[in-house]
Amino acid sequence: MTEPTVKPDRPPVPVATPILSFSPVTFEVPGRQAPLEMRVVVPATGDRLPVILLSHGHGSSNFIASMRGYGPLVDFYAAHGFVVIIPTHQNSKTLGLDTTGPEGPLFWTSRPRDMSFIIDHLDEIESAVPGLAGRIDRSRIAAVGHSLGGHTAAMLAGMRVKDPASGEDVDLSEPRIKAAVLFSPPGSGNGASARIADLYPALVNSDFSGMATPCLVVTGDKDINPMFSERADWRADGYHLAPGPKALLSLADAGHIFGGISGYDAAETSDESPDRVAAVQRITWAYLRSALYADDPAWSTIRREIENGSQGRIESK
Repeated sequence: MTEPTVKPDRPPVPVATPILSFSPVTFEVPGRQAPLEMRVVVPATGDRLPVILLSHGHGSSNFIASMRGYGPLVDFYAAHGFVVIIPTHQNSKTLGLDTTGPEGPLFWTSRPRDMSFIIDHLDEIESAVPGLAGRIDRSRIAAVGHSLGGHTAAMLAGMRVKDPASGEDVDLSEPRIKAAVLFSPPGSGNGASARIADLYPALVNSDFSGMATPCLVVTGDKDINPMFSERADWRADGYHLAPGPKALLSLADAGHIFGGISGYDAAETSDESPDRVAAVQRITWAYLRSALYADDPAWSTIRREIENGSQGRIESK
C-alpha cells in the first residue's frame, strides 16, 4: 500500500504540520461576570513559536462567537507555526450573561482586556497545555479579529473609543502586540447608520488616529450592510484613517464571512467559497509572518501573486 503524502501548500506557505487543540484553559478574572475560558491550538513540534490572539465576532450564531469558532483560521495558523489562543468573550451567547450592563451587549472594553490578561498569564497557559511549556516566543505576538473582533483587535492596536456613557476616551492599546489583522472591522461614525449608532454607540465612536501598530485590514467588495452603513468603504476606515504602516486587502466578490472563515460549513456564510477561504488563510498568514519576522519574504511574495491575479487588490502605506 502506498503511504499517503501531505500535499504542500503553495509558496511561500510551508507544508502543514500536525496540531494539538486543548480546551478549556480557564481563569477567574476579577470584575468579569464569568470565568475567562480559552482554546489553545499549537503545532505539535517546534520551539520559539509566535502567538496569535484571535478575537471572535458577535453575530447571531451560538457557538461560532466563542472559543469553538473560526476553525478554518485557527487550524491553518497553528498548522503553519503559530500558537493560537481564542478566548470566549463575555458577549458570547454561549455564556448567557446579562447584556444590560454599562457596556451593553458588546462588552467592548472587557474584550481587549481579555487579550491583555492572556498575555499577562502566558506562563500559566504554557503550564496548562500539555507539551507547550517553554515553546512560546513572547516577543512575537499578533492579534486577529473578525467583525466585532476586528474592533477589539483595533483597540489593542491603538484605536481609541469615546465611551458613550462617560464621554471619556478609552485607550486599551497593548504594546506587546506587534501586528494585527482586522477582518471587516467597524468603521468610523462618518457614514454609520443611525440605527447602529443607537444600538451600539461604542462602534461609531472610534478614533483611528492613534492606531500605530502595523495592521492588515481585510474587506470584501460585497460586504455592504445598510444596517451598519451604506458607504461601500466604511469597513476600510481602519486603513484610511490610521497612520502607517498599514495594508488593505480588498477581496473580490467577498461578503462578511470571506467565504467561510468563521467555521467549517457555517450556515451564516452567504458567500461560501473554499477557494476564498484558502486565499485568505495564505494571505493573512504571510502578512503576519513578515510583520513578526522582518527578514521573511512571505508578504512580498503574496503581494506579487495578488497583483498578477483576480482575487482582489492590496494597497499599503
